[in-house]
Amino acid sequence: MGGMYDFDLVCIGSGPGGQRAAVQAAKLRKRVAVIDDRPIVGGCCVHTGTIPSKTFRQAVVTLTDLPRHLSTGPPLRPTATQLLERVDGVVRRETEVIQNQLWRNDIDVIRGRGSFSGSHSVSIATADGERSITAENIVVAVGTRPAPPPGVSDGDGLIITSDGVLGLTDLPKRMVVVGGGVIGIEYASIFGTLGVDVTLIERRDRPLEFLDREIVDELMHQMREHRVTFRMGEALESLDLVNRDGRRMPVICLESGKRLVTDLVLYCVGRQGNTDTLNLDSVGLVPDRRGRLEVDEHFRTDVPHIFAVGDVIGYPALAATSSEQGRLAALHAFGQPASVMPEHFPIGIYSVPEISMVGKPEHELTDQRVPYETGVARYREIARGQILGDDSGLVKMVFHRKTRELLGVHAIGTGATELIHIGQAVLALGGGLDYFLETVFNYPTLAECMKVSALEAHNKLLEQQDLTAVMDPIP
Repeated sequence: MGGMYDFDLVCIGSGPGGQRAAVQAAKLRKRVAVIDDRPIVGGCCVHTGTIPSKTFRQAVVTLTDLPRHLSTGPPLRPTATQLLERVDGVVRRETEVIQNQLWRNDIDVIRGRGSFSGSHSVSIATADGERSITAENIVVAVGTRPAPPPGVSDGDGLIITSDGVLGLTDLPKRMVVVGGGVIGIEYASIFGTLGVDVTLIERRDRPLEFLDREIVDELMHQMREHRVTFRMGEALESLDLVNRDGRRMPVICLESGKRLVTDLVLYCVGRQGNTDTLNLDSVGLVPDRRGRLEVDEHFRTDVPHIFAVGDVIGYPALAATSSEQGRLAALHAFGQPASVMPEHFPIGIYSVPEISMVGKPEHELTDQRVPYETGVARYREIARGQILGDDSGLVKMVFHRKTRELLGVHAIGTGATELIHIGQAVLALGGGLDYFLETVFNYPTLAECMKVSALEAHNKLLEQQDLTAVMDPIP
């Protein structure tokens, strides 16, 4: 069947999902091509999303945190140029790694904008003109883009989305971040760390509602320490630019009647799937109102040989899960044995401080009437926390009160996104409280938090057992 087509698999998009699908198919000795309209591979993840934003954050943390550890004075305030030079260097290196990986696996990389011209055919608008190729299977991995600010045709560089952060030439003195989701929180905390006066506007009563509430409360406390002001329960009515003191400035009008004048607005409300140029009508696929595609558990769309992976299919829209979705889609495309997506995958939020979680938060367990107990370890009580100069981080572990099974791990502080994988492994293997009580961790490490929090949970459970013995009627 494969000989009927130019390729066995074509991936439209070279982000994590497209990369991994292409490489997996190549490992199965299939003929594979990747189409991307950027001059350099990597997709949104490398060029405007995960890699640059996390590099930007790390550069900010490194440059502003040094004086605190050396006790030499107030935090440094690096320039936008210094920060973005570091971002550019990491992006260049990462694209080289991806390009070499595709080359080593004999994957054709076609530069141009791909769109469907038939069920098994893709038309590509290249710099040299139109080209058409056919494929037995096609993976749509085109990612998403930020939703544009409402009512603003030209923000003049003063009203931007997350993509525009990488184009800043100067750091503002004041800024407003609209949206308290992951991206809004990350950038609000990063710019706050830089000494920028940040106001965050969010229509919900709490940001990051899916996270453990104690962890979010701690994050908000630390962000307030960095001059971030939260305006929760506030909805945006309009954005505009006005002339003031000889220069243009953004004005934010809220539905409550408040007005804010600032130097920069970062609009972080929603993302839109990049499916509008794919000519999906020609293959009978209809995206939702946000441009996303629906798939089954094997990542097939309604057209069995067309798959979709990554941000374009919605939650969880993480680089890590997108990569695994791509790998599994390629296996399913060629009838190979494949597992399902793991139930327990970690979520990392690269705010300052960083947050990570795996499993379930307390409020969800409470709603489900699951009996549980928690244990908390604070970095200030851990030797490694003192060594790192982080006295505000913490790790919370949640265990089933009766079975002692681990139900969730929630962390905030230095290394939280690395530390969480210990909890992920125990969750995946069905472990629980006894594992942490009986194991030994390196000392001094942040992993010691796992032991300490487990001991606290264990002590609480012992107290409950004693109380139950007293309260139970004597037979």
